Amino acid sequence: MNALDYLQNWLDSLFPSRREEEPPTSIHPRILLIIYNPVIDSTGGKRLNEVLDWNDADELCRDYIADLRESSGGYAEYEIVERIELDAWPVKEDGFRYDHASYLDNWRRGHGWHQPDTADYEAIIAEFDLLKRVNADRIDEVWLFGFPYAGFYESRMVGPGAFWCNGPAIPRTDVSRRFVIMGFNYERKVGPMLESFGHRVESILKHTWRDQQGENNLWERYTRYEKMAPGRAGCGTVHYAPNSESDYDWGNPNKVLSNCDDWLAFPNFKGTVRRVDATEWGNGDIRAHHKWWLRHLPRASGHTRGISNNWWWYAVDPNAVK
Repeated sequence: MNALDYLQNWLDSLFPSRREEEPPTSIHPRILLIIYNPVIDSTGGKRLNEVLDWNDADELCRDYIADLRESSGGYAEYEIVERIELDAWPVKEDGFRYDHASYLDNWRRGHGWHQPDTADYEAIIAEFDLLKRVNADRIDEVWLFGFPYAGFYESRMVGPGAFWCNGPAIPRTDVSRRFVIMGFNYERKVGPMLESFGHRVESILKHTWRDQQGENNLWERYTRYEKMAPGRAGCGTVHYAPNSESDYDWGNPNKVLSNCDDWLAFPNFKGTVRRVDATEWGNGDIRAHHKWWLRHLPRASGHTRGISNNWWWYAVDPNAVK
């Protein structure tokens, strides 16, 4: 622990009024799961994921929930409290919808996709009464599952004071609190789902630490990697492991100095630095890297610079961010 960190923790211990609210000992977000999985009439009633031999959304959710529980040390206990599977195609912002023939034709040709691609989030919010569900304290988060080119962002935040969450904010004052709408793709596996969550973490923690500058910004210290901070790598980012030379370079065999182990002891840094390489995080496996990165997120008691030492609280509950 450097002198500045020690002084800050000492001041927090002397003046409890400086502290923010303590997070709960565990967190149990209630999920509304909405799966867009049209029935393809010409195939005898099979759904799109079956026709194209894609993944089962329910199985993906189970693995994703388990990975987040494991990576958070049991802190994040997601629960799907309502599930809706639709024989429908989401509407785009300009009113366009695919149908069976147009979508399958584009997929087989590999081109022809409609632009703009973005789904109409306001229409989704209205169709499923999302604000009413949140106001009635029935759900805390929404997971949209769809197909390639469904038009979903990886995540968007809705509500009062909503901010960028790897997608444009949807400010609304007619809902009691903020909530996140995640967007997933059942053509892909759990690794990309964890990547979507990781980018959400990056957005929320960057916002949480936005008023701290230089070495005081612990989020920036956490996300350092060798290429941008030679000799001072932390845990890197979702795209950059500590030794990555480019985006998604999670299999890099080169060893670099990193203080990643020190973050497991946060906030009591011991100055631990050692050489690490891709064997630490799965030798290029997307799911293994993201679980490694998430496991290093602080989840300790107390506060540092007025911010909870449990960063998972902010990542899971956007209302914890002041």
